[in-house]
Amino acid sequence: MKGATLGIIGGVAPGSTIDYYRLLVGRYRERRPDGSYPSIVINSINLTPLLEIVAGGDRQRLVEFLLEEIAVLDRAGARVAIIASNTPHVVFDDLAKRSPVPLVSIVEATAAEAVARGLKKIGLLGTRFTMDGGFYPPVCARYGVTVVVPQPDDRAYVHDRYFAELVGGNFRQETRDGMLAVMRRMQERDGIDGVILGGTELPLLFRDAWPDGLPLLDTTRIHAEAALDRLLAS
Repeated sequence: MKGATLGIIGGVAPGSTIDYYRLLVGRYRERRPDGSYPSIVINSINLTPLLEIVAGGDRQRLVEFLLEEIAVLDRAGARVAIIASNTPHVVFDDLAKRSPVPLVSIVEATAAEAVARGLKKIGLLGTRFTMDGGFYPPVCARYGVTVVVPQPDDRAYVHDRYFAELVGGNFRQETRDGMLAVMRRMQERDGIDGVILGGTELPLLFRDAWPDGLPLLDTTRIHAEAALDRLLAS
């Protein structure tokens, strides 16, 4: 019997969309004893207009833009869907109310993972839109987890490196060291016991050099796992 189809809004950015696909296929096959493959539809959208809308702060326009792209997944037969990026989750609640396909939240999944790992106060790294967007703290607070963001200069550094390098697939040791320095400053100043890699390119930066002593929440992996939970339950 054909299983349910997972829809993905991808391209935000392409590198992390590929990582989602790799994780979803690999973990699905590990979880299914028959060795079958998941049914997945990817709508790889144009990142540039999406970022222009996000930068302009027009949340209603962002909702309408994303609803049009989710409708593509619906017409393709998706029965569960995810947006393979943290930043668009700034409007997740509004999207979820109107989406023709049930959506799995990267923020909810990450908050649940923080609880499962016993984390109480976590730092948040990502784009400026994610760090300043205010959508992670209230969700995590419902789980008893406090979220803090870097100081302004560090937020600017993370955002700039994200778009100047990571989105284009450029992962440099110098930038990895700089991101770790931001985390350590948050650890010293704020007493965080973990960090949300709240940009789906950030796990790619650390994939071959996971730091010791500070738990990092890989939102790509966490989101993919939560999407599989929902897909398999379908």
